[in-house]
Amino acid sequence: MRFDTVIKSGNVVTPAGSYSGDIGITGEKIAALGVDLDTDGATVIDATGHHVIPGVLDVHVHLELPFCGTVSADDYRTGTRAAARGGVTTVIDFAIPSANGSLSEAADTWMKKAEGKSLIDYTFHICITRYQEHKDQIEGMIDRGFTTFKEFMIYESEGWQSDDRALFGTLERMRQLGGMLLVHAESSRVLDELIARHHTPAMMQQYGARLHPMTRPNFVEAEAIQRVVQWSEATGGRLYIVHMSTAEGADIIRAAQARGVPVIAETCVQYLVLDDSVFEREDGHLFACCPQLKKPKDVQRLWEGLRHGEVSVISTDTCTFTREQKAMWEGDWTKIPMGMPGLETLMPLTYTSGVLEGRMTLDDMCMKLSTNPAKIMGLYPRKGAIQVGADADVAIIHPEKRHKVSPSTMETNADWSPYDGWDLAGFSRTTLSRGDVIVDDYKVVGREGRGQWLPRTARTN
Repeated sequence: MRFDTVIKSGNVVTPAGSYSGDIGITGEKIAALGVDLDTDGATVIDATGHHVIPGVLDVHVHLELPFCGTVSADDYRTGTRAAARGGVTTVIDFAIPSANGSLSEAADTWMKKAEGKSLIDYTFHICITRYQEHKDQIEGMIDRGFTTFKEFMIYESEGWQSDDRALFGTLERMRQLGGMLLVHAESSRVLDELIARHHTPAMMQQYGARLHPMTRPNFVEAEAIQRVVQWSEATGGRLYIVHMSTAEGADIIRAAQARGVPVIAETCVQYLVLDDSVFEREDGHLFACCPQLKKPKDVQRLWEGLRHGEVSVISTDTCTFTREQKAMWEGDWTKIPMGMPGLETLMPLTYTSGVLEGRMTLDDMCMKLSTNPAKIMGLYPRKGAIQVGADADVAIIHPEKRHKVSPSTMETNADWSPYDGWDLAGFSRTTLSRGDVIVDDYKVVGREGRGQWLPRTARTN
């Protein structure tokens, strides 16, 4: 068999286990796995001494998002360049309708953001922000190739909030149509009350950005998760809890899954490597995200959840804002643009803190970053694993080589990083997307706009 490209002599991680050998690529697909594959006429990529793993799927990103009075700083050009350098070969963003817009219009808007810019493949979750208007549009979006939807239990001021009626009704539709509902779970009325109690000049003067974690105790997330899990259990609709950050949330998910509730949970890498002590820093406002960073005990419980299985996916919730944008708060924590950069460091942080520090195996990492996300989001077996017939989405990483995190050398538009100065292993030496080398020797070399939209089909069972 002749190949266009052969990746030689790496430690190749597949669903069946790892082996030392080669990958043969023809066109955009993996054509063969083996040892001493024929390289005649092929481009040879030497992976000796490196891990060869499936391209990462970050299924929770926000690029060029209008939010908190500004627009997030990474668009599909810079965001996907950052992703590629971190070994990410597929992203899923969130298409949010305009004030009076339809679900279809939201998809069209986000498609235009990505077209001509994205270096890697992409698709979207469709956000349902006005249930009574949008409920009859869900089936048409599934027919169009969008099978995952999102509702927010907060953000009333943004016009995005869904109440219990909407959550219940949408989960019924998911059960009927084979889709899945993603939910941002925080209890809005209690959260609003806690914010109002602390939103005084005196308290803002005294506590500054520390008011962000002070007004979001763990029960704000836990109660909301418990409530929407109840609606999933009642309806049979598939539910996915996004960016879970608390120990209590992980306990609820574990118990629900044991009862057979069709609920899945992700966490984000920042909740695995940072805690709310960062808000004590002079620049603590930079770390404001929603939900916020929690306590060390929550960090420990989320790692346990990854090992035990109740946490299925690690993502980023990337939503990049510059120092200037973050400075919009002017001492009022309720005006901080919520979000942090993350695409470039997702795999390096997971590899360094997870694999190298003994919290997970390399196989486990590939499952949480690649295979599980692809399966859950309806992109497997095309994405998510090194196997014959899959897209040739591959990242090649050195087992130990580290790079110091510095905004000046990164692809993101952020002029700061939550991990500035950290020495991280796991950056991608070579990234392939559908057989194209898009990162070589840790530098982005791919052509912007080559990324493709990925249609999906609903589940039939």
